[in-house]
Amino acid sequence: MKAASVSDIKKELQTLPPASLMALCLRLAKFKADNKELLSYLLFEADDLPTYVESIKTEIDEAFREISHDKSYLAKKKLRKTIRITNKYIRYVGNKETDAELLLYICQKMKASGMVNNRNVQIQNLYMQLLKKSVKAIDSLHADLQYDYIKMVNQLDTDL
Repeated sequence: MKAASVSDIKKELQTLPPASLMALCLRLAKFKADNKELLSYLLFEADDLPTYVESIKTEIDEAFREISHDKSYLAKKKLRKTIRITNKYIRYVGNKETDAELLLYICQKMKASGMVNNRNVQIQNLYMQLLKKSVKAIDSLHADLQYDYIKMVNQLDTDL
C-alpha cells in the first residue's frame, strides 16, 4: 500500500467533521508510542516551551548521572540512547533554537563529565558530530541569537 502525500491528507482532513477527526487522532495515538508522545506534546506542553526544554535537560542530567558510573562500552551505548531520545524531542518541537540549545547542552555535559578525551575516538566522534549538528542549527537562527550560540560552540571546541 502506498501512502498518500501530505497535501492529499490535508485536503481529506478538511472535509471531515470534528468528531471523526478526533477519532482519527485517537486511533493514531493508539497505534504507535511516538504518535502518542507527539500528540501529548502538542496538546499539553507546546504552550510552555521553556518548561518543556527544562524537563528535557533534567532527563539528560539523569542520563549522565547513570553514564558516569559505567565502563566505556556501556557509557557509549547510554550516550547514544540519550542522543537518540533528545533528537526525538527536538523533532517534536521543530524549533532550531531549541535544537541548538539541547545539542549544546549535551556537549557541555559530555565535556563536564570528562568523556571527551583523546583515548576514546568513538565518543570524541559523537561529540564532534553533535557540535557540527548544532552549528548547522545555529546557522539558520537570527544573527543576534547566532552570536551567543557561536560563542558557546567556540568555547566547547577550543577546550579540546
